[in-house]
Amino acid sequence: MTARPHLDPSRKHDFVFLFDVRDGNPNGDPDAGGMPRTDPETGQGLVTDVAIKRKIRNTIPLFKGGEPGFDIYVEAGVSLNSQHERAYTALGLKGERKDKKQTAHNQPLAQRWMCQTFFDVRMFGAVMSTGDKPAGRVQGPLQLTFARSLHRVLDQEHGITRITQTRTQDTEAGQSTEMGTKHTVPYGLYRGHGHFSAPLAARTGVTSADLDAFWRAMTMMFDHDRSAARGEMAMRGLYVFTHDDAFGRAPAHTLFDRISVDRIGVPGEDAETAANRPVRSFGDYKPTIDDTALPDGVIMTPLVDG
Repeated sequence: MTARPHLDPSRKHDFVFLFDVRDGNPNGDPDAGGMPRTDPETGQGLVTDVAIKRKIRNTIPLFKGGEPGFDIYVEAGVSLNSQHERAYTALGLKGERKDKKQTAHNQPLAQRWMCQTFFDVRMFGAVMSTGDKPAGRVQGPLQLTFARSLHRVLDQEHGITRITQTRTQDTEAGQSTEMGTKHTVPYGLYRGHGHFSAPLAARTGVTSADLDAFWRAMTMMFDHDRSAARGEMAMRGLYVFTHDDAFGRAPAHTLFDRISVDRIGVPGEDAETAANRPVRSFGDYKPTIDDTALPDGVIMTPLVDG
């Protein structure tokens, strides 16, 4: 194995990531008035894979902006069809939905250009079959799960006021404040998993530079995604299991079981009291990493630890 095996796109990688939030909303649900997403049965908090990918997409241009191959396909304020048109223009291709033969000829060429140009197409994949200039469907090598809090989170709704009105007529009518609400959880430690498929990476053209950019974005994405609504968020753990081939030497779940996070008890506290005591900081947890006697052909790299 190389000195930096987690950067090798020809090998399979499985990883665990831990992050926390304090006095913020890590992922509001628009169907529930912006409340933090939760499992209705257990009360555990949820953060979608889409939300995490959005943070990665927002972070990559901060240190890769302008570098060829690191454009972002799913970008705020830019239509997807206009991104497809970039491929056809760059390659001098014509796009006509009614001309099925020509579309069938152009689509693979456009798809290859999209993979070469857009970081998130290479890594996450994309469905690019819309518009008159389609580029087909790409299955990306990198998949993320929902992140779930280790314990129940408490949703709090806070009433807030602003000392000015949005509409001129309200100000002229003598109204001086406007009411609103903000949702937060006091604290939550979330855990998610990810997988990188080397065979799929070979199809999209993923390089070591892509993996390096991805891991860097994972470690710093919360530092560059600050907002009053999200409170304090931080990456607390990122543990990468790298296999020595493209297909894997051990099932991912057996590797993930080696990363455990337990609550720290208070001296003299009985079990029932400990179970009901609110968790309010990362210091209330103790991560345990078992990197001994790993399966043959597997190495673990801690990119963030604590």
